[in-house]
Amino acid sequence: MSVPGKVRLVEVGPRDGLQNEAGLVPLDIKVALVDRLSAAGFPAVEAGSFVSPRWVPQMADSPEVFARIARRAGVAYPALVPNMKGLDAALAADVREIAVFVSASEGFSRKNIACTRAESLDRLAPVVERAVAAGLAVRGYVSCIAGCPYDGAVPPSDVATMAKALVAMGCYEISLGDTIGVGTAGQIRDVIATVSRHVPRAAIAMHFHDTCGQGVANVLASLEEGIATFDSSVAGLGGCPYAPGASGNVATEDVLYLLHGMGIETGIDFAAVAETGGWISARLGRANAARAGRAYLAGTGRTDGR
Repeated sequence: MSVPGKVRLVEVGPRDGLQNEAGLVPLDIKVALVDRLSAAGFPAVEAGSFVSPRWVPQMADSPEVFARIARRAGVAYPALVPNMKGLDAALAADVREIAVFVSASEGFSRKNIACTRAESLDRLAPVVERAVAAGLAVRGYVSCIAGCPYDGAVPPSDVATMAKALVAMGCYEISLGDTIGVGTAGQIRDVIATVSRHVPRAAIAMHFHDTCGQGVANVLASLEEGIATFDSSVAGLGGCPYAPGASGNVATEDVLYLLHGMGIETGIDFAAVAETGGWISARLGRANAARAGRAYLAGTGRTDGR
């Protein structure tokens, strides 16, 4: 299968990246982060989530974030929505694209959202139906596609079942997430092959965490399977509050370095992203996890991966 000539990157740092930060990130920093990333050329920047502040306090100011960001024409600003109350809040904030989520593993579903996989689908169906009726685009996330911190191995057939259900609800795209970052290239190929029997590859995105250092390798394996949409996080921000030990998302800078080195078009300014990665890492007082970004900022890396 040929590698795509153009790839769409969904930047998830402002939501999936920041949500696990221990200290509350100031509103001004969140707004600036979204604006810097959208200015760098991303077609989509996940800007926040409308979840209970009791469970994810970091996202409590998402309405204010959406009120203050400079929305650019042609850029999507999706927000994570778990239920009807969250959808109400998203609509009030003039959100035009939402993401909904389910787990491929039973144990993670029970720990994360306190219900079974089947119950999670039943809960989401009216949310997606109402969102679509309101003219919103809806993206679906399936977590734990390669392994679960509670159940262990996750059969690819279980991933396919959940992905197929989300498409049937009305999701235009399904992002398959290796939430705890344990997947390897061969395993990821198997997942894609299984899911693609039910969901077109053009409607599949991949979302990798880098716990075991396999994030970029898994992006490459997915590219070779014809996948052309990936989630990534500037400076490798992230983790998962319900997946102990999971490290951050695969770093956007490292993914861009790979893609540009292969001559794959993204429309994204690598240098601007690397500078933003250094900026947000300094603001958060954390190490910059993007290897290509660190090399560029130190003056020893290039911008095109060649």
